[in-house]
Amino acid sequence: MSGRPDVLFPLFAGLQTLDGIGPKTAAILDGVGISKPRDILMTLPHNGIDRQVRSSIRDVTPPATVTTKVTVGPHYPPKVKGRPYRVHVTDAQIEFQLVFFHAKAPYLQKILPTGQERLVSGKVETFDGVAQMVHPDHVVPLSEADSFPAFEPVYPLHAGITQKLMWKATRAALDKTPEVAEWIDPALIAREGWPSWNDAITGGHTPTAIADVSADHPTRLRLAYDELFAHQITLALARSAARRTKGRVTQATGVLQKKVLAALPYDPTGAQSRAITEIADDLAQPLRMNRLLQGDVGSGKTLVALMALLTAVEAGGQGVLMAPTEILARQHRDGLQPLAESAGVVLELLTGRDKGGERQRKLDALKRGDIQILVGTHAVFQKDVFFDDLRLAVIDEQHRFGVAQRMELGAKGEAVDVLVMTATPIPRSLALAQYGDMDVSVLDEKPPGRTPVQTALVSTERMDEVVGKLRAAVAEGRQAYWVCPLVEESEVSDMTAAEERFKRLRAALGEGVVGLVHGQMPPAEKDAAMARFVSGETKVLVATTVIEVGVNVPNASIMMIERAESFGLAQLHQLRGRVGRGAAVSTCLLLFQAPLSETGRRRLEILRETEDGFRISEEDLAMRGAGDVIGTAQSGLPRFFIADLERQAGLMATAQTDARKLLADDPKLETERGQAARVLLWLMEQDKAIRLISVG
Repeated sequence: MSGRPDVLFPLFAGLQTLDGIGPKTAAILDGVGISKPRDILMTLPHNGIDRQVRSSIRDVTPPATVTTKVTVGPHYPPKVKGRPYRVHVTDAQIEFQLVFFHAKAPYLQKILPTGQERLVSGKVETFDGVAQMVHPDHVVPLSEADSFPAFEPVYPLHAGITQKLMWKATRAALDKTPEVAEWIDPALIAREGWPSWNDAITGGHTPTAIADVSADHPTRLRLAYDELFAHQITLALARSAARRTKGRVTQATGVLQKKVLAALPYDPTGAQSRAITEIADDLAQPLRMNRLLQGDVGSGKTLVALMALLTAVEAGGQGVLMAPTEILARQHRDGLQPLAESAGVVLELLTGRDKGGERQRKLDALKRGDIQILVGTHAVFQKDVFFDDLRLAVIDEQHRFGVAQRMELGAKGEAVDVLVMTATPIPRSLALAQYGDMDVSVLDEKPPGRTPVQTALVSTERMDEVVGKLRAAVAEGRQAYWVCPLVEESEVSDMTAAEERFKRLRAALGEGVVGLVHGQMPPAEKDAAMARFVSGETKVLVATTVIEVGVNVPNASIMMIERAESFGLAQLHQLRGRVGRGAAVSTCLLLFQAPLSETGRRRLEILRETEDGFRISEEDLAMRGAGDVIGTAQSGLPRFFIADLERQAGLMATAQTDARKLLADDPKLETERGQAARVLLWLMEQDKAIRLISVG
């Protein structure tokens, strides 16, 4: 695909090509992500001021903004330094004062000559019974009445940028805006009653009433849709590029899967069976699989993953399961090995701990094909790791693996199929934004044998009572997690908090009863502490959040979360999912520091009300916003100027369907609408997509 279309060049020139923007202003704007006329266009006003001319300031109830024609009266310069300069003026009905601080007399006499008429616009307030307008926004001769609009857009501002400057810059950018062809499906435009892009961008910057600046106005919805649509075309192109790379047909025989199912004490849930079938169908296609398996805490993702890995083995190949940490990799191995053995399948663990001869032995076995399923950390990426015939990679906990790593793993075998598992239920709009290039299977049922967890809120003021209850529970042979609060950003302070709590609990419960795990410990110590807890040697495990993902100790039936209000909802839900894995009734105590804010209380109450991770994540999104829910830094979420992921999930879903359909009909974007879509991709700076078309 050739370079950027000529029509868009003016929008991608320097900011200083716009009227009224010099080097200093350009530098300030650049600091907030506005570096070219296109970014100015995409910065829409978020409010507006009614500046229709009224006959008198009496037409409004102060304080209010009003525009009126006045006759200028006498000037009263301040007698004492630091006092204001006042100018008396009269409109059609009443006399009032214009008030200026730190103003130069010659300047004021020039713009407000006594005896002449001027149009003034600004905020009117009453002070000691006298109506005043302090520092009017506009003072112009009647001949220049049209130098500001009857309804003035108000832009989001940054230090050093005035509304006047934004007004001038946006007009200049609008003058440079080219006519573009329509890239949205005509049927959708007609159904929604949306304007064309040119009308929408002009209308966005020239509102005539307050309703025009609302996010639900057709103009705004159209412009938001353009951003989402460009993003989804990019993901759809990535998806079709991934599918174009020939996959291999991996056909299940069912022999090994049947053996494992026979060894299980229960039947898979409907959701598990459905996911197993969806994955098997994907594997049997000659296209690369790129599927996301999304399941709530304890919905049984591991079994689904094992069935997929067994499919690869049944077809004569190998599978790999990657976990983000050593603890989790070991746990997967411990959980899956007995099942693999029941089917006669060789499953091995490879982590950064394997050294020397032991490591070499595993690498040789892997290369010969003697190890059929490999479980490991990112150590399986290393250059010297070769497979005999790698067919499927299962990646646990997506957040820690970016798209780049997905591809790196894909390169380890010929056209490896990829299955990503995440235990974080993600609201639909975010799942579409983040994983729009993938197909999704959802596990929304709990397997039998998991007991509901009772959740209670307790103030930290009752700490002694809580510790007393814990002592009683430990005496009955129960095990508990104690999660320490998140302190600031530094791991060191997290560690101190955990060590303090550990000492206090050890003093209260006795030597050898309490264990400690935090992020700063050497891996070997961490694993040893975990192992003592798993075997039941220690009864209480004090931990920072390292335990949130995947740790499985069926006997642990109590989860204490200290300063629960400092955690995100999804995180609290994950932590709670560590208990309720055995037959014992489990409890989760959310210890909060009083007084709780309104939203803090609301968040903890949602957890008390429901164990449905998807509902919790939707609430979390509504309360905290997208960046916080996934953690902006590593979220890979796009930054939108106009679209709002939290409130426009429906638009995002439409954009995905539309983008996938457009590419199915016109894979190389060569039709008239396809060409228009290319202009949209350039306009929205989706360079990745543009590269994918040029390759394709």
